[in-house]
Amino acid sequence: MAKGVNLEILESRDNRLVERRELTVRIVHWPEGTPPRQLIREHIAKILGVNPDTVYVRKITTEYGSCESLARVHVYDTVERALKFEPEHVVKKNRGESKGGEKGG
Repeated sequence: MAKGVNLEILESRDNRLVERRELTVRIVHWPEGTPPRQLIREHIAKILGVNPDTVYVRKITTEYGSCESLARVHVYDTVERALKFEPEHVVKKNRGESKGGEKGG
């Protein structure tokens, strides 16, 4: 993980119907800006011991002026299952294929 960036899994829930884990993750990134999705995916994959291609960051929320973010993350059992359920725009963002900046929300 980048210098000054720490991840903590706050909540983990198994969703057996779609064969995935749904995580809520707190990211402390002092004194940096919000870390990129790819960095978050790699770190979560390392923590859980899974393939990074099965990890999808759905949403990252950061309060203005804060160095702490919350992220919703889905971790699938297989890459094929992930591609079946994740929307195309989420897959593109997580692969770094999205053009332009990410829209805040």
